[in-house]
Amino acid sequence: MPAKRALIMHPHDNVATAVEEIRAGEEVAVPVVGTALTLRATEAIPFGFKLALQDLFQGEIIRKYGETIGRASAAIAKGALVHIHNLEGTRARGDLERRNEP
Repeated sequence: MPAKRALIMHPHDNVATAVEEIRAGEEVAVPVVGTALTLRATEAIPFGFKLALQDLFQGEIIRKYGETIGRASAAIAKGALVHIHNLEGTRARGDLERRNEP
């Protein structure tokens, strides 16, 4: 069976977007600058949702489109679904700015 497909938008992204339904255990191919990264989905990834391209530790910045879209609110395994249950938004968060003040 051919690998399922997911795309990255920028070479520095650490998540990819599923362009078809992916079941747990299926192999996923992600084209990356002239080659393809292959990984195995650890859980179901619905069409249009993100999956982790590498193990991500809690607090790590999540990048899509070459931009920060949030940070991991829990550890995320390579091949796992990345969504609101393990991704915390960081844009326009005044409370985060206050945390960094002296």
